[in-house]
Amino acid sequence: MLRVGALFVLLLSVLWSVERPNIVLIYADDLGYGDPGCYGSTAIPTPHIDAVAKNGVRFTSGYATSATCTPSRYALLTGQYPWRAKGVHILPGNAPALIKTGHATMPAMLQQSGYRTAVVGKWHLGLGNGNVDWNKPIATDCPIDIGFSTSFIMAATGDRVPCVYVRDRLVVGLDPADPIEVSYGKPIAGQPTGKDNPELLRIHPSHGHDQSIVNGISRIGYMKGGTLALWTDENMADDFTGEAVRFIEQSKDKPFFLFFALHDPHVPRVPHPRFVGKSQLGPRGDAIVQADWCVGQITETLARLGLDKNTLVIISSDNGPVLDDGYKDEALVKNGDHKSAGPLRGGKYSRFEGGTRVPFITSWPGRINPGVSDAIVSQIDLYASLSALVGGTLAESDAPDSINVLPALLGTSQTGRDHVIEEGRGLSIRVGNWKYLPAVKGEKVNKNTNTELGTTDTGVLYDLSNDPGEMTDVVAKHADKAAELRRKLEALQAAGRSR
Repeated sequence: MLRVGALFVLLLSVLWSVERPNIVLIYADDLGYGDPGCYGSTAIPTPHIDAVAKNGVRFTSGYATSATCTPSRYALLTGQYPWRAKGVHILPGNAPALIKTGHATMPAMLQQSGYRTAVVGKWHLGLGNGNVDWNKPIATDCPIDIGFSTSFIMAATGDRVPCVYVRDRLVVGLDPADPIEVSYGKPIAGQPTGKDNPELLRIHPSHGHDQSIVNGISRIGYMKGGTLALWTDENMADDFTGEAVRFIEQSKDKPFFLFFALHDPHVPRVPHPRFVGKSQLGPRGDAIVQADWCVGQITETLARLGLDKNTLVIISSDNGPVLDDGYKDEALVKNGDHKSAGPLRGGKYSRFEGGTRVPFITSWPGRINPGVSDAIVSQIDLYASLSALVGGTLAESDAPDSINVLPALLGTSQTGRDHVIEEGRGLSIRVGNWKYLPAVKGEKVNKNTNTELGTTDTGVLYDLSNDPGEMTDVVAKHADKAAELRRKLEALQAAGRSR
């Protein structure tokens, strides 16, 4: 018979493990609100994402903070709106780190709470002090310096050099006799480019993306060397998913946090041959099918290891969809009647809803009751919410814009945050079902992507309860409401924090 003290310790241990679930955050890239089947798509099979949604909470008002990738990722990890910080915009592949060593982050909070933490996949938040020497260990300001126990990443995006993976501080597979050289200024002498050597390309650029050629695809930026370390685009999903699965297997005996940052369906869209033709929409649709497979590999691993009932799974996307984002891959031609943003207006780069309202799903079998929630939640809230879940430490200055919406995330409340600020071409604010866009002048449509940007000559107001597509400006009928939202946005900007 167990002694009373030992029994007490055992009970505490059981309760501790229940209240500290493993956490897996799967973050797609450019996946639109209308792309998964559970959000209405019939053209793209996404059975694994749909299964997570069926067993969890599917949010209809879940947001990324921004309509582009780097700002959303910054907000997710820091709990701070990216427009409050200097230089948070889409970065080149050799940019210095936006999140410096010592900065309070969500993974650091989880690490301090006893979690083993990892990031696998797309990073795009800068590394080191800028102009990294890719042939040496990156000495500072890497993911492992800001709260991740381990990392396996690409530095930026698939369409930017350097086209190599970095494990912790080192480029994977680099031959010292073939050093890497990277430039975002002058071309590198003797190296072919997409602009000058289109005959070497198997996918041609539609705008930009015509510099160094890797794997028959021209990229943004110039690169030389590192031949044995170069990734193969078709294998990228397998490479990242294999790393994610190994991390789960190696961490199964203690609480872990996995930030699995998919590359799909970002350009260049080059899915593995086994996914080609699996959708009705060409490479973009096939890349989403591939992303869904990645989700399935994670959920199947959790089930195989008996971890599924003690793991909170979160699925979302860094911003809304885009079709032509730099390559002639038939995304426009083959999209047909599919609406990547669902009923929403705009997409990537836009401050209309399609830019920032994205798929947002939480699942935790046995703890989260399945359903659909209209609660307003933002990825910026994960920091404070997960801190509340695991009993983490959140100092006054930490996560200044992160709101604890844990009851909404767990499906026990239909109330989330009362407002959310959205960043596209300028800022906008949603309060309840009212959405206000202050005047921001400029081009109305991105000439490259054909995305409506949400720029307006005067302030406009939408009632999303009746007009989710933001087609009817009601500012004339509700001038007082527009003024109220404008004042709230200005006050939140001036305050420097919203928590």
